Amino acid sequence: MIPRNLGELLQLSAQRNPSRTAIVFGQKKIRYKSLDEETSSIAAGLIEEGVRPGDRIALFLDNSPEFIIAYYAVLKSAAVVVPVNYMFKIEEAKYILEDSQALCLITSRTYLAMAEELRLRVDSLKMVISTTKAKESIPDFSSIKRAPAEILQKIAPGPSDLAVILYTSGTTGHPKGAMLSHYNLISNAYDSAFAIRGRSRESFICILPLFHSFAATVCMNLPLLIGAKIVVMKSLKPFRRVIRAIRKNQVTVFVGIPSIYAILKDIKLPKLLHTPLIKVFNPIRLCISGAAALSPGIFKGFEKKFRIPLLEGYGLTEASPVVTLNPLKGVRKPGSIGLPISENILVKVIDGKGRDLAAGEIGELLVKGHNVMQGYFRRQEVSSDTIKDDWLYTGDMAKIDRQGYVYIVGRKKEMVNVRGLNVYPREIEEVLYQNPKVKEAAVIGIEDTHKGEVPKAFLVLKEQEEASEQEFMHYLRDRLAPYKIPKYIEFRDSLPKNSTGKILKRILQDEEKRRLEKHSKKL
Repeated sequence: MIPRNLGELLQLSAQRNPSRTAIVFGQKKIRYKSLDEETSSIAAGLIEEGVRPGDRIALFLDNSPEFIIAYYAVLKSAAVVVPVNYMFKIEEAKYILEDSQALCLITSRTYLAMAEELRLRVDSLKMVISTTKAKESIPDFSSIKRAPAEILQKIAPGPSDLAVILYTSGTTGHPKGAMLSHYNLISNAYDSAFAIRGRSRESFICILPLFHSFAATVCMNLPLLIGAKIVVMKSLKPFRRVIRAIRKNQVTVFVGIPSIYAILKDIKLPKLLHTPLIKVFNPIRLCISGAAALSPGIFKGFEKKFRIPLLEGYGLTEASPVVTLNPLKGVRKPGSIGLPISENILVKVIDGKGRDLAAGEIGELLVKGHNVMQGYFRRQEVSSDTIKDDWLYTGDMAKIDRQGYVYIVGRKKEMVNVRGLNVYPREIEEVLYQNPKVKEAAVIGIEDTHKGEVPKAFLVLKEQEEASEQEFMHYLRDRLAPYKIPKYIEFRDSLPKNSTGKILKRILQDEEKRRLEKHSKKL
């Protein structure tokens, strides 16, 4: 039976596996039956507090069982979940709450002071609810719980009803709220489960932030769909705690981002584990990488070291988010983001005039399927520009080979025009990552008097490594056409990143613009 909504998804899993563990958090364990009952009780309480179908309820929570409980309780109340990055400062959070016109904010004791300040500053925000008892004046989960009434069945949302508004990272301008329906998210969970051959006895570790679309689908909705276990980690640090959790809970699916796999690739293992014995000590059967590009060097080094399949995929918030994945059984191509995860998802590449391109040609990647969002919240014009004839225009430049594997070459807006020649920063970055001294690399385009634009590279070297700009220029000359070689190389201790480890090139671009303006004023 295919669930009509996400609340029903949880309910069906609880009926099939009532005594199976759904969530592990440190020493705490929650069974499926308890999770279903708890979310229904809180949903009934939300309705009694005045929440109505379609109301937006924001979650300002870090990784914890309470995030999952709040998420599914809101959905069962027929309201709409608006996850907010808990690392946001007050002005950033205020923007999301105002734009989504949130009625209620669910938070924890940790962020309660900020939540109360937001209630005073956001007109639509009428109530704050804490996950645990914190203050007499603030309702909490235990105080609002009610016996689930028939009302939950009467107001149960349909497949096309709005479930979640997920705000994009805002690589250009303010973040936009991608509207995802129950069917968008359920279909993507089903397709993702099929792609990794997910089983009910799986154990997923969740180290990525649940407010992010990647973690929400792959580390929460997918496991709950198949009746698997979710091992929730509040933080990646200290990493030895993560290792203990993997062993103790027999984690079979590890979901991470490239920076995590880069660390693991270089981590020192006891000599005993440099043999096939590593499989005896490690219960993980597969690893998934998403949210940012995985360099071929990291992919090859990780698989060689741990003898575990590392599947690089691709997705975007607007597509619920998973679109492609390198196959578990079949050819995994380094540098490729793989094949569409389901026959329900179509991809193609077009040129600037909207014409379909042949295999190997570079153009904008388009996606079509049940996972594509309904549009951006209160952004009709932008929505119409982004979705045309049911095709989602991703803004990513890509090519598709004859076997259907997709390769991202960069963002459409990041492309550098050097005297009329197109240069894709991703191509330069991949060459830089092949250098054993490089830990992180980012390439952007900057203005140039003679060439219009030129590439500039920012490098972070591995610990105890040293290098000069001249050394890297020589290295690149042997590997790239002359017009693709960065005119400038800047070494840094670190690069700006978002919550999932993706390098924020817009910050580097803003810094360069300010530097250029300052230089112009001096002249």
